[in-house]
Amino acid sequence: MEEQVTVKGLRLNYRFAGTPGGRPVIIMHGWGCSAETMALFEDCITSTYPECAVYNLDLPGFGMSEEPDKVYGIEDYTDTIERFADSIGLDAPVLIGHSFGGRIAILYSSRRPVSGVILVDAAGVKPRRKLKYYIKVYSFKAAKKIAPLIFGKAKGAEIIDRRRGKAGSADNAAASPMMRAILSKVVNEDLRHAMPAIKAPTLLIWGENDTATPLSDARIMESLIPDAGLVSFPGCGHFSFLDNPVQTRAVVSSFINSLNKKQS
Repeated sequence: MEEQVTVKGLRLNYRFAGTPGGRPVIIMHGWGCSAETMALFEDCITSTYPECAVYNLDLPGFGMSEEPDKVYGIEDYTDTIERFADSIGLDAPVLIGHSFGGRIAILYSSRRPVSGVILVDAAGVKPRRKLKYYIKVYSFKAAKKIAPLIFGKAKGAEIIDRRRGKAGSADNAAASPMMRAILSKVVNEDLRHAMPAIKAPTLLIWGENDTATPLSDARIMESLIPDAGLVSFPGCGHFSFLDNPVQTRAVVSSFINSLNKKQS
C-alpha cells in the first residue's frame, strides 16, 4: 500500500505492509534506487512475520519522494528518517539499509533506540583512494574553474557537464544537479566513529565480489559494532540480496525470529 507523509517540508513516499501497530521495520534503499528495489525484504518479513509493520521508503530525491531543496548530507537524511519515525509513532524500529540506506541506518542506530539493524552491502567506511583518483578529481575541479574563463560561462558549463557525464560514475551521471551535489557530499562521509555506539543486534549481509563497498568494509563494521555478525555470499556483488534471494530470505527470517525471541 503506497502512502505519503510530509517531513521537513518534503513529501515522502513509502510502501506499508503488515500489521498496523506491529513491530516496526524501516527499509531504506541504496543510491539511485527506490522502495521497489527492496521489495524482497518487505515480502520476506511480512510473509514470515505478518505481525510486523513494514515501512519501505523512497528516500528524499528517489522514487516518488521529493528532492531536497538544499545539499543534504547523511546527517540531514538521518534527521529526516528520525522525524518520519516520530511522525508515524514508530518506537525502536528494526532498520534495514542497503548501500546508501545503510549509512542512514548506521547513524540512526548509533543515537536512537532500535531493536535491530540489518546492513546490506552498506556504505559508511570512507574508501582509501589511489593517487589516480585524486588526480582525476582535482584536475576536474581545476577545469571547472578555468573553462568559464576560456569559453564563457554558458559554454564552459556545457563542457564541464559533458565531461562529468563521461568521467563520473553512472550514479553521478544519471543524477540531477542537486542529487549530484548530494552524492558528492555523502560519499565522502566516514561513519566509523558512530559504529561503536550501535548497541542493538546487527546483521551484516554482504556479497564477496562487491566492488562498491568491498567485503573489507563489512569486516571493519563487524569489528566496530559491538553485537554484529557477518554473513557473506560467494559469487555475489553489491546487490547480494538480488544475486542470492533464497539465502537472503533465510538469514533475514532467522534474524527477525531471534529479535522476537528476545522481546518475548
